[in-house]
Amino acid sequence: MEEMNELQTLRHSASHVMAQAVKRLFPDVKLAIGPAIDTGFYYDFDTEHTFTPEDLEKIEAEMKKIAKENLKIERFELPRDEALELMKDEPYKTELITELPEGEVISFYKQDDFTDLCAGPHIKYTSKVKAFKLLSATGAYWRGNEKNKMLQRIYGTAFQTKQELEEHLEHLEEAKKRDHNKLGRELEYFTTSDLIGQGLPIMLPKGARVLQVLQRWVEDEEQKRGWQLTKTPFMAKSDLYKLSGHWGHYKEGMFVLGDEETDKEVFALRPMTCPFQYQAFLNRGRSYRDLPMRLNETSTLFRNEASGEMHGLIRVRQFTISEGHLMCTPEQLEDEFKGCLELASDMLKILGLYEDVSFRFSQWDPNDREKYIGTQEQWDEAQGTMERILKHLDIPYKIGIGEAAFYGPKLDIQIKNVHGKEDTLITIQIDQMLAEKFGMEYVDKDGAKKNPYIIHRTSIGCYERTLALLIEKYAGALPCWMAPVQVKLMPIADRHLDYVNKVKQALADSGIVRVEIDDRSEKIGYKIREAQLEKVPYMLIIGDKDIENNAVSVRSRKDGDIGSMPIDEFVVKIKEEIETKAK
Repeated sequence: MEEMNELQTLRHSASHVMAQAVKRLFPDVKLAIGPAIDTGFYYDFDTEHTFTPEDLEKIEAEMKKIAKENLKIERFELPRDEALELMKDEPYKTELITELPEGEVISFYKQDDFTDLCAGPHIKYTSKVKAFKLLSATGAYWRGNEKNKMLQRIYGTAFQTKQELEEHLEHLEEAKKRDHNKLGRELEYFTTSDLIGQGLPIMLPKGARVLQVLQRWVEDEEQKRGWQLTKTPFMAKSDLYKLSGHWGHYKEGMFVLGDEETDKEVFALRPMTCPFQYQAFLNRGRSYRDLPMRLNETSTLFRNEASGEMHGLIRVRQFTISEGHLMCTPEQLEDEFKGCLELASDMLKILGLYEDVSFRFSQWDPNDREKYIGTQEQWDEAQGTMERILKHLDIPYKIGIGEAAFYGPKLDIQIKNVHGKEDTLITIQIDQMLAEKFGMEYVDKDGAKKNPYIIHRTSIGCYERTLALLIEKYAGALPCWMAPVQVKLMPIADRHLDYVNKVKQALADSGIVRVEIDDRSEKIGYKIREAQLEKVPYMLIIGDKDIENNAVSVRSRKDGDIGSMPIDEFVVKIKEEIETKAK
């Protein structure tokens, strides 16, 4: 276990103070676990009562009482049988005690009438828990497994000073405003429908337009870098997934169509594109001259995510990904891996997300062999190869044991949303196993048949997740080049409409087509405020003087009133901003 710092120790103790307060107010609750986390702490409770915001206020008030009581927090240890006797009324604690290895120290922490199974450490007195706040109550499966009982989790945070707490709470308020699940709906990027189902968002015109802009940009950029576009089916027979290993290692995460017991053929929606794209390689015989073969695809994928895991556009059941598979010789592997990383890095820099990412070298867990295919020697070779490449490229990474794909190690480019929840945005994987499984061979210079190395990669990852992160990053004010509406034209009066339509046509002739006219019978100030709320980059306000001067009055989302300028001058200005992908 990693050693706790002072803040983590304080938060760990705050979780115990909260659990004690809950036990005082709701004596029948059963205790699960209550750790410190990066942003604060939580505790899981088993109770038939549903915690409300009013309950959180009562619990918080009780926690303040416990802090004022200045209870001493004392550690003690017990042998297994006495520990089980002490916790006999707490089923989750007895389960944890039972699973501890023989000889393991079983420690408890006690504060007055409250005792908890805990490895510690803790502060010495409850009076130190002063600057805290309970934030929310939500459902959480015991041990994160949806097959287990749903418990209730109360989240809170604690700091050493009230000022730090207030600053953090201000940050949380800002995060709420930026949350794509709220802002994306308000700006009408997407919606959801109970009739369609959870994790299946409907992209509204604005959201669909942004995704189209991103997709065209990605496909064009990939083509410049030697990638060849494919288009493969959304489903396949179970035979394909059995050959790839997905049926045995990933079936629970797939949408299966049919029943193996009764149907002649069983199909499944694809959770990935790799075995489909391999068929393009297998279309004819290959030699070393065909390599590297870079195949990309804008892939719609389907994954049966657990209901508790889904969130807005970040984790969904149907999504579209900038996917690619690259077949190469061992000698080409490092350069091609570097090319995949440069592609992803360049795109993240243009999007403005690169500064927010971190890197994780995801490795297999040799103690969980059923999760993976291949031998110890194959994994050692694949992970050793990736480690050398990452060191050569000077990539700063953390290691994630057990995070590898079932067929190979990967570099995960990680990113956090506004609430601090980390997800994988982009992956680059080295695979030396599936080529052999699929009979993928090339004839080398020496005439021998060999299996190629395969690199699985994405360039900007899942489009929906990337859009969510962009909404949060820019608080909905997307850069002009990707904004769904780039210009709003606003006539001051109806007599200006003919000229407004000419301006719209002039913009269209110059390639600026994401333009809307606000011809409502409203005051111009109201129209401007509406456009600002919609985060439109430019507003062109048109009145008598503009028509006289063959000009437009320009208002920028970023810089406010810029003043009047000829239409041609505005076209030059906005085109430069779009072409340079300025932020």
